[in-house]
Amino acid sequence: MNLASIPSPSTGVIELGPIPLRGYAFCIIIGVFVAVWIGNKRWVARGGKAGTVADIAVWAVPFGLVGGRLYHVITDYQLYFSEGQNWVDAFKIWEGGLGIWGAIALGAVGAWIGCRRRGIPLPAWADALAPGIAVAQAIGRWGNWFNQELYGRPTDLPWALEISEGPNRVAGTYHPTFLYESLWCIGVALLVIWADRRFKLGHGRAFALYVAAYCAGRAWIEYMRVDEAHHVLGLRLNVWTAIIVFALAVAYIVISARLRPGREEIVEQEKDDAAAGKADEKDEKKSDAPDAPEADATDGDPSAKDTPEAGADDSDRLKKKDSAPEAADKS
Repeated sequence: MNLASIPSPSTGVIELGPIPLRGYAFCIIIGVFVAVWIGNKRWVARGGKAGTVADIAVWAVPFGLVGGRLYHVITDYQLYFSEGQNWVDAFKIWEGGLGIWGAIALGAVGAWIGCRRRGIPLPAWADALAPGIAVAQAIGRWGNWFNQELYGRPTDLPWALEISEGPNRVAGTYHPTFLYESLWCIGVALLVIWADRRFKLGHGRAFALYVAAYCAGRAWIEYMRVDEAHHVLGLRLNVWTAIIVFALAVAYIVISARLRPGREEIVEQEKDDAAAGKADEKDEKKSDAPDAPEADATDGDPSAKDTPEAGADDSDRLKKKDSAPEAADKS
């Protein structure tokens, strides 16, 4: 008999009049806002402009949601495309089912598009957002609590999770793997923040540290789960994914540190200020140039210039002209 346990909600939906507020979707939305808020503060601290993180998140978040859903549907296709299942359920994202691997992969594509449009380096943006993503995952995992899913093996520990009878589940108390992962993600966020301050991580290494640390925890947490999943060589597919991605993240940290040590000095150019500076420099050069001589009416006609010699010749011609009639009368 359990002396204590974590109860599960009787429903994952709160009806606000005609609008159903689903706990899973609510946790995802809150997580996104928190991630952007943390990322914005870190980006500004790195010398970037406020609002840039949110502008790029407009691209990254939709791509990430699509990628997360695609990964879940592909790896658990039997839930939607096997006999007796309705394939339309594959689009019901509010019922749960987002694969973090697909979300990060396709979300990175969206972020790359947004970064190119803003003219900023993707690795620097990812470094700023890394702890926020971990916190967002910690919040998002509570959506699984609302849906009574992703729990572990049966247990009678004081923090066991109560699961009620329902489709594809048996009533009982189980390891709250959603809680384990939530707490682990908080620890990952704190680790990345500490390491970034201590070692001045740059060029995507803070993000790679987040990936490696998350995978290390996901591997053992995934091993505890009892929900249906595909297995490869006796291990769940997500365990293998965590091992492979962990190795790639560590390799990136090592290789990147050798090829591009240090941190980016400038993460975002001030386009408006740069353009204004060039205009001011141009004006200064123009004002320093010597003043051009004033244009004269005789410019371009060398014969019309007032020189002493030219004046003397003109007077001689006038005298000869005036004396011509007198010569004619004398004759």
